[in-house]
Amino acid sequence: MIFLVVLGIIIAINTAILACWTYFLILITRSILKSPKLEWSAKYRIKSKPKVSIIVPARNEEETILKCLQSLLSQDYDNFEVIAIDDASTDKTLSIISEIARKNHNLVVVKAPPRPDDWVGKNWACFQGFQKSSGEILMFTDADTVHKPNALSSTVNTMIHQELDALTLVPKLLCYDIITKLTLPVLSVFLHSRYSPLRVNNPKNRIGYFFGSFYLITRKTYERIGTHEKVHQELVEDGALGRKVKEEGMKLRLVRGEDYVEALWARDPHSLWHALRRIIIPLHTQKKRSAMMVTAVIFFILFEPFLILPLSLLYLADYQLNGFLLTINVLTICLILTCTVVQSHFGLLQKSIYGLGFPLGCTVITLCFLMSAFGSRGNRVVKWRDRNYLVSGKQHPFHI
Repeated sequence: MIFLVVLGIIIAINTAILACWTYFLILITRSILKSPKLEWSAKYRIKSKPKVSIIVPARNEEETILKCLQSLLSQDYDNFEVIAIDDASTDKTLSIISEIARKNHNLVVVKAPPRPDDWVGKNWACFQGFQKSSGEILMFTDADTVHKPNALSSTVNTMIHQELDALTLVPKLLCYDIITKLTLPVLSVFLHSRYSPLRVNNPKNRIGYFFGSFYLITRKTYERIGTHEKVHQELVEDGALGRKVKEEGMKLRLVRGEDYVEALWARDPHSLWHALRRIIIPLHTQKKRSAMMVTAVIFFILFEPFLILPLSLLYLADYQLNGFLLTINVLTICLILTCTVVQSHFGLLQKSIYGLGFPLGCTVITLCFLMSAFGSRGNRVVKWRDRNYLVSGKQHPFHI
């Protein structure tokens, strides 16, 4: 009798997991179909062209900075400056930037002064770039991005035509190693579900978000939300800034811009792991109870179906309810597969086959959540861009 009760609870849990993945599939499909895309149109052409200051923080980016700056300096917009900030690089980043600047008067080189202990490096570099800027509009981008020649003109025209305070693009995310390519579709199902353009663009929804690889913000709005100084301790500073824009009641718009910007998401499995920890650790540090609940939910949603399937096939075959459990379990795994394939092909614009690696992606994310949950008590250090940051309870968690 007790065993049947336990089996009934397992069936109820797996039914809930099936419902969750059904919800995810509906949500990401709707978002992919209805999310606005950045499109150049003659009707958006504007007469006045406000000056844009493009701010590029860079730390140890010798492999990517040249291509990034070349794409930015080749923009077809008439009135802009590029401010590249060297954030205490230990490689050839500064010399590469300086060499490009000798041939391009539009490029301003800034060597960031020593970073205060309570600042995250990228935030400090962005703030230094802002102080050197003179544009009416600020554009923040990463040193590992590549921009099409009409990216700036298209976004500025759209921003002015729609009277926006801030505009951010969903870039085409690039990754080189197979583990990251298999993990990203699973992770992006969660991120795309919560931070869909349909939610961010809804003025009634409080969710705000910037993609750090590309966002435009008016100088007035940036100063009103407190600049990067207001989020100087945030590891996910782009999300924090986007949230503040929304909290202030400013007009923010998130659009898909994969045809305009490409961004490197993770360079290898090591950086993938630390990118996940950068998202997870602040959550465990500030809200431990809710973080443990989120960890448990992530475990069940991502990993539990794979544990139950062999149990159902090998040990529960003789029980009457097992057929129902097995059906639910198989449907759930099929839904996970469908979500990751759809997200890989239509959301990430990478080969659908990478969505088939969802068991590995689920394992990586689940392990990172579990290890962060049980290890964050004694190890709240996140490694990011060759620096170690001790995560404090003051940081705003990045919600999944």
